[in-house]
Formats: sequence, structure tokens, C-alpha cells
Amino acid sequence: MISNQILQNTIDGMKGITRVDLCIMDTEGKTLASTISGTMEENNAMVTAFAESPADSQVMQGYQFFKVYDDHQLEYILLAKGDTDDVYMVGKMAAFQIQGLLVAYKERFDKDNFIKNLLLDNLLLVDIYNRAKKLHIDVEARRVVYIIETKTEKDTNALETVRSLFAGKPKDFITAVDEKNIIIVKELKSNENYETLMNTAKVIVDMLNTEAMSKVHVSYGTIVNEIKDISRSYKEAKMALDVGKIFYSERKVVAYNNLGIGRLIYQLPMPLCKMFIREIFDGQSPEDFGEETLTTINKFFEKSLNVSATSKDLYIHRNTLVYRLDKLEKSTNLDLRVFDDAITFKIALMVVKYMKYMENSEY
Repeated sequence: MISNQILQNTIDGMKGITRVDLCIMDTEGKTLASTISGTMEENNAMVTAFAESPADSQVMQGYQFFKVYDDHQLEYILLAKGDTDDVYMVGKMAAFQIQGLLVAYKERFDKDNFIKNLLLDNLLLVDIYNRAKKLHIDVEARRVVYIIETKTEKDTNALETVRSLFAGKPKDFITAVDEKNIIIVKELKSNENYETLMNTAKVIVDMLNTEAMSKVHVSYGTIVNEIKDISRSYKEAKMALDVGKIFYSERKVVAYNNLGIGRLIYQLPMPLCKMFIREIFDGQSPEDFGEETLTTINKFFEKSLNVSATSKDLYIHRNTLVYRLDKLEKSTNLDLRVFDDAITFKIALMVVKYMKYMENSEY
């Protein structure tokens, strides 16, 4: 359905060109858009009578009446003020324009509905190709799926900003399957690669931060070459968004092809994770180590297991850092100065993060 604002803009433009006043009403005589000052409800009886008549146009009490159909279903009644031939011609043109808008918006709705079902894997393979052909959508174009997660639900400012950013690209589809995520199915040129995708994602983040004042996270899947694989790119983008929240919360953009070890941990079954943590920490939790110890551990990893650089950044004596590492070794049997133990400890911390995320997601 076309919004009343779009209808109003259309007849405002028509009046600006022709100087003929126009009014669009529904089949029950309710005014949807008008350039005529005052109320038009006095014409209700004429509108309803005209809607029930077999005529497609009619002159009554100084107005030209026209019917506007949506796929053979009467949708609007258009009134043009005046009873001359020129007014009749303007009214016919306006009715034709609105008819065209109905067709365009219906096609847009059909495409949006098709893309949503495609993303959610709700279509049979034969239906994908048949509907794509009817909607004039290329089935073999290179595409990728972006997901933009906003902090607030139904962030209309963010949605409009994204649409304006891709306004000149009719082959890109912008839709949503839930309240917080905006989805872009972007068609790519032959010379666009993963570096290009990252740059585009950064532009989206910057635009939304500055223009829509929205703090967002962006993820994207891998490039696919056939329309049937769009759902795969969408699932990859969803996984990248989740993995980013768990392990890379400082990143504003997360790519599926750059998830590192987080991708492996994310796919571990929960019983296996619990068994691994019991084995490493013997019933303890990293949270039991205290904030000072955790800060030391994280800084030690950040400085690539370099004792001197870590103690300098923490503003502590080297011997103090060694004491803390020795104390941690006694409680865990893992010496972070030994590469193999450091890897085991780092993975264990990531597994704990994953377990906490999954537990919180269940509530």
C-alpha cells in the first residue's frame, strides 16, 4: 500500500504543474490526500455512489471523478476540481500516475517478500528460479549479505540512512527479518573483492554514526555467485555477528572470512566445552581469579607474552609480574610463559566467554 505522504507528494506535484486541485479518497469517502482547502467529507455520498457504479469516470457538482484500480480491485477515487476538458485530461493523467505507483509499490513489496523468504531459506529451489524470473532478478549475479545490528528496535533513522546510501543502486535489496537488524543483499561488480566489502562496511558504520546517530555493528558473509546461495551468505553473516559479540566486542565490523579461532569455538557443543573447562580449571572459573589477575593475564597476552613490556604497561616491577604468574601457575598448573600453556589458557578463556554467552541467550 502506498503511504498517504507519497500520495500527497504526487498530487502536490501535479497541481504545481497543472494548477488543478486534486483529491484522493478511499472507496468509503475518506480523504487520503488533497490539495483542496477545507473538508471534502461532504462528497462522501457521491464517492460511495460512484464507487458502486459501473462508470470509470464521471462529472458531478463541479468535480471530475475517476477510479484507480490495483490489479482489477478498486483502490482509490480521484477527484479533480473543475468540469472542463482540460481538467478531465489532468485527472486522467493523475489517475494514470497513481496507477503506476500502485504497480511499482506492489512489485517492490513482492521483491521484498521474495528476498525475505530467500534469506530465511523458505523457498524450494524451483520456486527460487521461477519467482526470480518473474520479478526480473538476475539469478547468477555475484552477491553478499550484510547485517546491520542497531542498539534500538525499529531504528527508522538508521533504516532511512541505509536506504539513502544505496538509493542509486536498484539491484541492491534492503530489508529486515526482525526488529533490530537491517539486511542488505548487495550485488557486486566483477572487480569487487573482500577488501571492497570491508571498506563498504566501514562506510556504513561511519554514515550511521554521524548522520543517524546510531551505534551499530556490521557483519557480512562470503561472496556467492548464484541466487540460491544468498541464504548461505546470510547465515554466515549472522554467525559472524554472534562470534563478534562474544570474542571481538571491540570490532564494529566483523567478516565471516576473518573469524579466526572464534569460528571453531562457536561451533563446539556445550557438553564438550564444560568438560574442557573442568579439565583446565578443575572446577574453578576465571572470574574467581580476581580483577587484578585477569588484568594481568589479558595484558600479558596483549604484549605477546613479553614480561618486560607487560610489567611496563601495568606500571609494576618485573618481579611482581613474575610473582603473579607463578601464583597463577600453582592454581592452574599452567605457566603462561610457556607457549603451549599460554595457548591452552587463551582458548579456555574464549570457551568460557562462549559458554556465558550461550547461557545468557537461553533466557
